[in-house]
Amino acid sequence: MPNFAIVDSHVHLYDIERFRYGWLENVPSLKRTSLLGDFDRARGPVEVDKIVFAEVAIDPGLHLEEADFIQDLADNDDRLAGMVAHAPLEKGSAVEDDLVALTKHRALRGIRRLIETERDPSFCIEPRFLEAVRLLPKHGLSFDICVKHWALVYGLELARRCPEVTFILDHIGKPDIRHGLHEPWRSQIREMAALDNVVCKVSGVITEADHARWNKHEIKPYIAHVIDAFGFDRVMYGSDWTVSNLTHPYPAFVELLDEMLEGTSEAEKRRLYRDTAIRVYRLQG
Repeated sequence: MPNFAIVDSHVHLYDIERFRYGWLENVPSLKRTSLLGDFDRARGPVEVDKIVFAEVAIDPGLHLEEADFIQDLADNDDRLAGMVAHAPLEKGSAVEDDLVALTKHRALRGIRRLIETERDPSFCIEPRFLEAVRLLPKHGLSFDICVKHWALVYGLELARRCPEVTFILDHIGKPDIRHGLHEPWRSQIREMAALDNVVCKVSGVITEADHARWNKHEIKPYIAHVIDAFGFDRVMYGSDWTVSNLTHPYPAFVELLDEMLEGTSEAEKRRLYRDTAIRVYRLQG
């Protein structure tokens, strides 16, 4: 384990008694309220001193209430230092009302509008969506790109068309580890890394492998490629808890990363585990 406290840049928290999350009906093992106390039990020996909440695909129309809920949690636990909230960016410039409402929360750092769940991921490069994304810098907000590998090309084009926006690529672009596919994901990661407005979350990786039969040897080349492409200054650790529970206990991913980081400097480890997230999400150091 790292010999310092780490920053977890991608944690899901939810209360199924209070809100509706339709997607949980298809994932019964995750269908239970999961809050910071549950996170602490899950992380075991891994010391985490800052957490960034990532929106949880709450049912439509509840995103402002979700942000209120997360800010309440943050007000009672300083570790919850950042929030990436949902906003319906498909509304175009009309989404500004949502952005203004969200920015009243001191924890807000960015927006995520899921792309991976759309039947046609090209919607993220439609004029109205681009119009909305380009409003984010005005409010001091970044955008988390969450796409499957086959739609990474659209995330890449989104970042190209909005050079003034800071983008965070979630889950290393969700490569098809299950089937051992590397291209065109590898090439597109290189293209993404060539854009200086994009950083990458080393998160949600194991869940792209076979859930029952994954092994670390098939996982490592994908992570190694991302670190090589982006460099330690532009990668950040994220657990993707609770979704990570589908494949592994919390400490297992940290242990895998520790193996990969053998021989790297203390400064490089800190960039991956702390510094990049603190800088990009503007967390207190």
